[in-house]
Amino acid sequence: MMAGSRRVSGRTGTHLEGGIRTVSPRTEARAAEAGSGELRADCANCFGLCCVALPFAASADFAIDKDAGRPCPNLRADFRCGIHSRLRQEGFPGCTVYDCFGAGQKVSQLTFGGRDWRRAPHTARQMFAVFPLVRQLHELLWYLAEALTLPQARPLHDELRETFDEIEHLTRRDARDLADLDVAAHRERVNVLLLGTSELARATIDGRKDRRRADLVGADLRGADLRGADLRGALLIAAVLTGADLRSADLIGADLRDTDLRGADLTGSIFLIQAQLDAARGDATTRLPAALARPAHW
Repeated sequence: MMAGSRRVSGRTGTHLEGGIRTVSPRTEARAAEAGSGELRADCANCFGLCCVALPFAASADFAIDKDAGRPCPNLRADFRCGIHSRLRQEGFPGCTVYDCFGAGQKVSQLTFGGRDWRRAPHTARQMFAVFPLVRQLHELLWYLAEALTLPQARPLHDELRETFDEIEHLTRRDARDLADLDVAAHRERVNVLLLGTSELARATIDGRKDRRRADLVGADLRGADLRGADLRGALLIAAVLTGADLRSADLIGADLRDTDLRGADLTGSIFLIQAQLDAARGDATTRLPAALARPAHW
């Protein structure tokens, strides 16, 4: 997650490294549509890449060990999960909170032109290597798209648009070029922008707290006033936030596994993603940002 704060050298003004770029007139429209379109997973058009490319270890999140590149035994011939409706009961809650941000269908249908790794096994190794890279780029696009919706961040909108356009273009490169990308450098550069966005969005809230990367595991924060708080990268595992006010709080990278959000107000929170909610506990009284859905298991 984007919890770091180092600034990239060579970056000046509102221009990207390498000089001024011409922004596509459709960039803002693409960003506005991203949350409901290409940055949401479409498993029907993916070759089960998260079920093959990624490793997992037997734990509270996964019932078994699986190496990267080895298909999960629950993956069917049609690339669907054979236990999708009962993943939690079968010991795979980790699968229920994973989000590829639409990278699965991008790699399957665009990068590899609809050729799946079973019918074209020579593509498998490269496909599995590229998928997590594109997933990271799509995550950056999600955050940039949200940043463009924040009116308080208007001073950064030009740079946000330019950066969204650049990252989106990277996702459309061929597999060889994608494999050579320094994704960490792009993440760091985007993080600088997201930090600035967060500061602008929270600037008018008095008494906002800085709990960045704080260890709040199991903390009793019921009813806490956390409006505008910086909770980037905070460990909130199993914390009790019932009735807490998290309006306009920056939650990028916060670990919300088993966090009790019953009755909490998350409206207007910044950089909260669906996977974080899916990992937490809440109920019908939890107030959510409009772009996110109430998890079915709440």
